[in-house]
Amino acid sequence: MIEEVISSKIQEIAYECKVEEAMTKDVITVAPSDTMVDVWMKLRDKRISGLPVVSEGNLMGIISVEDFIKCIIKGRKYEQVKNNMTTHIEFIYSDEPLIHVFKKFEKHRFGRFPVKERDTKKLVGIITKGDVIRCLLKRLEKDYYEEETQKNRMKNIFHDIKSDKTTVILKYHVKGKEFKKAGEKSSLLKNALLRLGIATEITRRIVIASMETEMNIIIFTDGGEITIWVEEDKIKVNAVDSGPGIPDVEKAMLPGYSTAPDWVREMGFGAGMGLPNIKNCTDEMHIDSVVGEGTNLEFTVNLKK
Repeated sequence: MIEEVISSKIQEIAYECKVEEAMTKDVITVAPSDTMVDVWMKLRDKRISGLPVVSEGNLMGIISVEDFIKCIIKGRKYEQVKNNMTTHIEFIYSDEPLIHVFKKFEKHRFGRFPVKERDTKKLVGIITKGDVIRCLLKRLEKDYYEEETQKNRMKNIFHDIKSDKTTVILKYHVKGKEFKKAGEKSSLLKNALLRLGIATEITRRIVIASMETEMNIIIFTDGGEITIWVEEDKIKVNAVDSGPGIPDVEKAMLPGYSTAPDWVREMGFGAGMGLPNIKNCTDEMHIDSVVGEGTNLEFTVNLKK
């Protein structure tokens, strides 16, 4: 049980935090005109295994200790970096949710990723697994203190209101293609649920599912609406959009399957984990989708379990 709570808490933080909160901003770089000896000296002195190659703030490539070793073997240690660097670069944007870094580490098995600013495309940082862990630990400590403080001052709203049936309805409008605002509505939902006195573990599950739902609306549609019904025994969420619809719901439930276009993937979204994550976080989930008309998604988390 403890492991499940910690795991869900880390997921929640990974959705809420942006890459820029975790990345190292003071980046050690080399220029394309530097030699491989210059690379080796920086790798040795800083005890790192790779460097971004930068020209006027633009990321040109990546050079690693493996590249240097190859040059030594071939007797070319004084060659310029531009002749030995890797130009096919996997990077991440500073405004992406931290969860995307988890997925990139798992997919590519790299030790670090350069970070670009979305508008300018300039290099603004670098992120490693160590950066991610430090960010998570810092947020875990902060959130734990806030949650313990909240427990002492808040009671569940249903304890104070006496009626045959009490329902609190929350409604959020989500605009499509606003990638920089991905997750904002779910953060508002989190604050609302906590203020209503909903247990943090339940709130966490709802928020993770809501984050995935919100990102799907932003990625695939021009907009939609998320409505939440909070009752004494359950929380039900309904997300409706008039997007392109899901051609094959069964395939869409497979981890890694995605119909996101290339330009969306290049922006760091559409990794194909949305619906499976929603199902894992909820007790019930139903999807009705019609191609060309839109999608109606419902999920429920029981409070009495």
